[in-house]
Amino acid sequence: MNAKQNTILIFSTRKCSEISCWQNLHVQLQLSCVLALSSTGLLHHCLMAQLMSIHLPLDLGGISLYFQEQNRMEHHTDLYQSEDFIIRRGQTFQMWITLSRPFNPSTDKLHLNLKIGSVPTVSKGTHIIIPLVDELRDDRWEAAVVKQDDKKIKLSVNSLPTAVIGRYQLTVQTNCPNGQAVSTHEPANDIYILFNPWCEDDSVFMDSEDERKEYVLNDVGTIYYGTSQQIGQRTWNYGQFDEGILAACLFVLEKSGTPPSGWGDPVNVARIISAMVNSVDDHGVLEGNWSGNYSAGTSPTFWSGSVEILKEYHKYIGSPIKYGQCWVFAGVVTTVLRCLGIPCRTVTNFSSAHDTDVSLTTDVYLDENLDPLDHLNTDSVWNFHVWNDCWMARPDLPPGMGGWQAVDATPQETSQGTFCCGPASLMAIRNGQVYLKHDSAFVFAEVNSDKIYWQRNTDGTFSQIHSEKKIMGHFISTKAVGSNERNDITHLYKHPEGTEEERIAVESACRYGTKAEAYSSPTAEDVSIEVTMDGIGPQMGGDANLTISLKNSSSEARTVVLHSQVAVMYYTGVHKSTVRKDKTDVAILPKWSLEYEDYKDQLVDQAALMLTLSGRVKETQQVLATQFSFRLRTPDLNIKPIGKAMVGEKMAVEISFTNPLPRVLKGVMIHVEGLGLLTARTISCGDIGSRASVSMTEHFIPSLPGPRKLLASLDCKQLTQVHGVADITVQDKSNGAR
Repeated sequence: MNAKQNTILIFSTRKCSEISCWQNLHVQLQLSCVLALSSTGLLHHCLMAQLMSIHLPLDLGGISLYFQEQNRMEHHTDLYQSEDFIIRRGQTFQMWITLSRPFNPSTDKLHLNLKIGSVPTVSKGTHIIIPLVDELRDDRWEAAVVKQDDKKIKLSVNSLPTAVIGRYQLTVQTNCPNGQAVSTHEPANDIYILFNPWCEDDSVFMDSEDERKEYVLNDVGTIYYGTSQQIGQRTWNYGQFDEGILAACLFVLEKSGTPPSGWGDPVNVARIISAMVNSVDDHGVLEGNWSGNYSAGTSPTFWSGSVEILKEYHKYIGSPIKYGQCWVFAGVVTTVLRCLGIPCRTVTNFSSAHDTDVSLTTDVYLDENLDPLDHLNTDSVWNFHVWNDCWMARPDLPPGMGGWQAVDATPQETSQGTFCCGPASLMAIRNGQVYLKHDSAFVFAEVNSDKIYWQRNTDGTFSQIHSEKKIMGHFISTKAVGSNERNDITHLYKHPEGTEEERIAVESACRYGTKAEAYSSPTAEDVSIEVTMDGIGPQMGGDANLTISLKNSSSEARTVVLHSQVAVMYYTGVHKSTVRKDKTDVAILPKWSLEYEDYKDQLVDQAALMLTLSGRVKETQQVLATQFSFRLRTPDLNIKPIGKAMVGEKMAVEISFTNPLPRVLKGVMIHVEGLGLLTARTISCGDIGSRASVSMTEHFIPSLPGPRKLLASLDCKQLTQVHGVADITVQDKSNGAR
C-alpha cells in the first residue's frame, strides 16, 4: 500500500467519531493486509468501498415528499391549491429519503418522527415514532423500503385511521454501528394529515361516493333563507381548497387553545369549531351583529363566501371579523369542516324556535287583555335559522346515534359555559331523546317545540290558554347531492307532524323540560284560524296582502274579538317596531292589507315582518292565537357574461339592477367574487334613483378551467339581501387552442 492510499484510509476511518482508537487501528491493519495481497487496483477499490460503508455514519442528505399526482389523487387532496404535503389518515403514503451513503438493511436502522403541538407526547398521540419494518400491517404506524436507488430510498408509510389531524413536523433518525444522526426540522417537509371519509376505519367514513363529492369536495353551495312560504336561496363560495385556507383552518384549531391530543376525535373537533367560528368568549372568527348598524365592519348580507373571512382572520392573527349572522357562521363552519375532511352541509330551518329557559316549549306571555308582555317574551321564533349537519360515528352515544349530527356556531345559548352547540345526533332529536349529548334539547326545541300561550291572572300567576303544535321546524332544507335543487330533510329531524310518533317524541322530550305541566290540560277547539298568502308573496316596495280565515267546526254561531298586530322584526324573531295594531269584532274576516307607507322606514336586514293574531270566541271563551311571518321579496342582481371564458384571457360580465323602491338608494356597494375567476372586490356605485336601472361592466382574467360561478351581492342602508349568480364554463387555454 502506498503512502497516498494510507493517508486517505486514515482520514476516512477517523470520521467515525464513536469508534475507539483500537478499532481504528484494527480496521486499518485489516485493510492494509487485504490491499497488499490484491494484485489489481479494481479489487482495491471495491473492498475499500465495501468496508468503509460498514463503518461510515449514516447521515441524512434530504427528504423528498412524494408529490406525484397519483399519490394526491389517491388521498383525494389534489384539489388543495398548495404545494404542501397533504394526506388523509388511515392510508398509505410515499416519501423519498436521500442518505449520505447507500442504505444497508442488515446493519442500518431508521425511523421517522412526527410531532404536533407544543409538547409532543407519545402516549397522547402527538409524537409518533414510525419504525422501519419488512412488511406493512394496516393497524399501526409503520414504514417499509419499497425501492432503493443508490443513496436514495423510497418509503411506503402506513398511518392510523384514528390519528390526530393537523400539521406535523417530520424528522428522520438513523442508526448504524458508528452512531446515530437526526435530521433537522424543515418546514417544507411538514406533513398535513386530515380526516378520511374514504377510509372505512375512520369515524367520519361515508360510503356514498356521490355524497363524499358533495359534502367534502364541493367548494360551492346553496344557502336557503326567507320564510317557510317564501324560500329564497343564495350561492355561497365555501372555497375549502383555496390557497391559504387549510392553514387558516388549522390556525382556528390552534387558536382554540385545546390540546392537539383531542384533534383525532371528530366529535371534539366539530364542537371546537362550533365555538371558534363565533367570537364570543374566545375571540373566534366572526363577530355577530343583529343591530342593523354595520358601520364598523361588513354587513352580513354582503358576504358571499368564506374565503375572505378566514384569510382575514388568519392574516390579522385572530382578530374577529365584523360581522356575521347565522348563514355566515354556518357557511364558514362548512368550509372549515370540509377542509379538515369532515363531511358537512349547511342546513336551514324555517320557523326556528329559540328556547331560552330549557322548557322545550316556545312560550308567549299575554296580559289580562291578551296583549303581549314583551319583557317576559324572551323565547322567539326566527323566520329561518341556518346551522350545519356533519357526518360521523358516535361511539360516545348508544348504538344507532351516528350519522348526521347538528352543529350550530351562531351564539345563542351557552353549552357547558361556552357559546357553542352540538354535535347533536339527528336520530336523538327525532325521537325526543334530549338527554343525549351534545345540546340535543336545544336543537329539538328549534325544530319541534310546541308554542304555548300563557295569560296573566289577576293574582299575577299565569295559566295556559292555548297551544300550537305544528308551528316549528318547517321545510328544513339543504342543497341536494349533485344538483342545485333544494333537498327537504325535515323527516330526518322529526316524525311527520301530528302523527302518534311525533307527539310521543314531543311529550318524551318535554319530561326533561321546565314546563312539563303544559301537557296536562288540553283545551277544546271548535274555531280555528289560519293566515294565507297568495302566490310568492309581496314584493319590496309594494303593499302586502294576506288572507285571515276563521273556520267554525261546531253547529252553533261563533263571534270572535280579534286583536291584530304587525311588527317589523329581525329574521331571528326579535321585534324592532310595531307598525300597525287593530281590534275587530268579526264573524267573517276580509283580506288584510299592509301598505308600503306603513313599513318603508322601519325595515331591517331581511325585510321580515310578523302578523300576530289573538282573540277570544265570545260564546265559548275559547282563545285563538297565531303568528304569521312573511318577508318582502327583493330583486336579483343580473349577471351576464360577455365573450368567451378562457384561462389566462381577459373577459367581462355585465351586472345590472333595478331599484324596486320609490326612493333613492344611497351609497350602493356591489361585492363580486368567484373561485377561479377573480378574487373578491368591492365596487362603489354611488346613489341609484327611485325605480331606476343601472348596469356596469367588470373585467377579469380566469385562472382555473371548468364550470365556475361568479357571485355578486348588493348592499346599502335602504336595501339588503340582493344578490345574483352566473354560471361560467372556463376553457383550458391548450384545449381552446385546438
